[in-house]
Amino acid sequence: QVQLVESGGELVQAGGSLRLSCVASGRTFTTYAVGWFRQAPGKEREFVATISRLGSATYYADSVKGRFTISRDNAENTVYLQMNSLTPEDTAVYYCAARRGIGAVTTPHEYDYWGQGTQVTVSS
Repeated sequence: QVQLVESGGELVQAGGSLRLSCVASGRTFTTYAVGWFRQAPGKEREFVATISRLGSATYYADSVKGRFTISRDNAENTVYLQMNSLTPEDTAVYYCAARRGIGAVTTPHEYDYWGQGTQVTVSS
């Protein structure tokens, strides 16, 4: 089992940048692929990015491709989401999630463990 804790969300102006962190507990972090999702008020949770167990493969939603970068430091049990050129449409609660297995999985129900979320608000 793994527990996830996100941090780094805050209020930022459009065009700005933020880096979110997701810290995992447990000694088997390298057995989990990790994804970032987000949920805006009144909308369904949507996929943002995912990274493979050892960090060699990444996959992004079209809406963030070229602006967001997912990375991981397995020595620190941490996954990051660097977000640049933010727009008000990026405003949401951002969640990290973990799953065993391989492949770029974009559907929330295929992830086994979730963090509590961190709020990102982008002002215009």
